[in-house]
Amino acid sequence: MSKCDDVSVVEEELDEEPRSIILSMISQLSKDMDLSRITFPTFVLEPRSFTERVTDFMSHPDFLINASKREDPVERFIGVVKYYMSGCTFDDKSSAFFVAEQVSHHPPITAMFYHCPEHHIAIEGDLRPKSRFFGNSVGMLLEGYAKIHFNKWGNEEYLVTYPNMYARGILFGKMVLELGETSTVTCEQSDLMFEVEFKTKGLIWGSYNQISGKIKRISTKEVLYDISGNWQTTIYIADHRKKSEPVVLFDSSKETVVPQTVACVAEQEANESRNLWKNVTKAIVESDLDAATKHKSAIEEEQREVAKRREADGSRFVPRFFQLEIDGFYHPNLMLKDIPDDPQQATEKITQWIFTKSDGEELQDFSKPEEDPVVRATAAAVAAKSRRH
Repeated sequence: MSKCDDVSVVEEELDEEPRSIILSMISQLSKDMDLSRITFPTFVLEPRSFTERVTDFMSHPDFLINASKREDPVERFIGVVKYYMSGCTFDDKSSAFFVAEQVSHHPPITAMFYHCPEHHIAIEGDLRPKSRFFGNSVGMLLEGYAKIHFNKWGNEEYLVTYPNMYARGILFGKMVLELGETSTVTCEQSDLMFEVEFKTKGLIWGSYNQISGKIKRISTKEVLYDISGNWQTTIYIADHRKKSEPVVLFDSSKETVVPQTVACVAEQEANESRNLWKNVTKAIVESDLDAATKHKSAIEEEQREVAKRREADGSRFVPRFFQLEIDGFYHPNLMLKDIPDDPQQATEKITQWIFTKSDGEELQDFSKPEEDPVVRATAAAVAAKSRRH
């Protein structure tokens, strides 16, 4: 394994106290058990909620913009594959909108929607993580879908599935995060499919983060391109028909992640992710596990009380931005067909839909600076950690 591979592996060695808590918790589990109803100790959490983590799929939207401009459907497809493998920057100053909502708690389902009016690109999907215990590892099986729409090309659609994620070494050894299994990108209009295997490291042989994939015709199974490399560092593409040498498709060291623009906490509603979890986030960043547990428990207790009240009065939870359709998946309740083609009109309609406050009177004000002391303290702690590393 190369030095570069070693650097890109996400590793963590647990202290004795957290490891003993995990061992105590795991002693109550059985192999292949569903963990969706297990309350994990706070130290295994990350500072961001799953709803916010979904935004990682939008880290490199410029790849989609460039792909949508291609006349050749094969080149467009390769551009979508590049976007998918990059983490699935707007350098032309375009604006885009993104909203994600947890639409179901048991089972956990998070729905998302992304739209770039200027380039007529939309992404919709829902993510359904299922956790499993496998002994010395825990797996997150990511079911659900995402669908990329290029409306410029007659609503050309790309259906995306996801790999699974595994945390190895939770009982002994170093904790390592890996992606595994096979995922796909499919465009029936172009008769193209990308199938990629995320390879997990063997006990003795192999390297971390390796991938191997092929772009091929759906109808004939003809292989057009081979994809290989390390999904965290450099990915290569080679023309299979010409048997050409691989060239770089994506190099993470040369790309930048697009920053998100989010309204300050004072403008957010009580149940928005960053506002709701701000005290937990601060405590996790500061490694104050007692405070994190206290704030996390308070949120969960309030959610249980709300669920009890709904059950008592016979009501049910209704998502704000998404609705369950007959295909069994959640879709935005602002239909794609109802979004105007004109970029300015589309921007206005989507802005009203996402950023109108629950009172229906005002829009969130993105010009206000962040003045919340908890959020500012969290940012300072993150900056201090970055300087130390």
